[in-house]
Amino acid sequence: MESHPRRRSNWLLASWLCLAASAPAFAGNPSAASPPTEDYPWMSIANWHKIHESYVAKAKEGKAGLMFLGDSITEQWRNNAVWQKHYAPLNAVNFGIGGDLTQNVLWRILNGETENAKPKVVILLIGTNNTGGNTAEEIAAGVKANVDALRKKLPASKILVLGILPRGQEAKTPLRAKIAAVNAATKKLDDGKMVRYLDIGPKLLDKNGKLNGDVSPDALHLSEKGYQIWADAMAPLLARMLAK
Repeated sequence: MESHPRRRSNWLLASWLCLAASAPAFAGNPSAASPPTEDYPWMSIANWHKIHESYVAKAKEGKAGLMFLGDSITEQWRNNAVWQKHYAPLNAVNFGIGGDLTQNVLWRILNGETENAKPKVVILLIGTNNTGGNTAEEIAAGVKANVDALRKKLPASKILVLGILPRGQEAKTPLRAKIAAVNAATKKLDDGKMVRYLDIGPKLLDKNGKLNGDVSPDALHLSEKGYQIWADAMAPLLARMLAK
């Protein structure tokens, strides 16, 4: 299991802020690489950089078979039985940071988190924290900027881009339409070879499009059941990507 120096984030506070997704800290250009411009309520910028530096050190070891990149939804795979079962045996590294935007992950990609890394596959899930302050077109451009940077930094690695997961309990939650628009644009990044796209969102919903509490307690982050659904939905495509 990958160790990490940071004390676990204030999960409820992070969840509330992500659900609000309209705070000034979440504004900016999704395609312009940048670390956070101000402290998160649960974490200082200084601590954010310490986490980033720990990821840089992990990347430099050159041992990662898989690399997961993203925000708190990715971060919370850590210390999870599903992670232990499916990804720890593959020497996976978890480079998630709660609260991150597309521009923050882009900055991390360009500033050391890919140095000497040789993962067979990079799994990218990012953009939900941009939904309150950016248009669907801007967010899709931010996701594309991340993919383009990964292709340049890790030309031998395949990239699995995941669609932004559903937000809000009900199917008519306003942000669902924006997420659908982002995902429709992001899907076009799939070239059938080095970059693949997968939307696991429908697997998380019931027949009425509801995101139930046993899958997502706060209608954003996932429970262990939710992570198992993710792992199962991703397994066939990931296996093919790893095999080639």
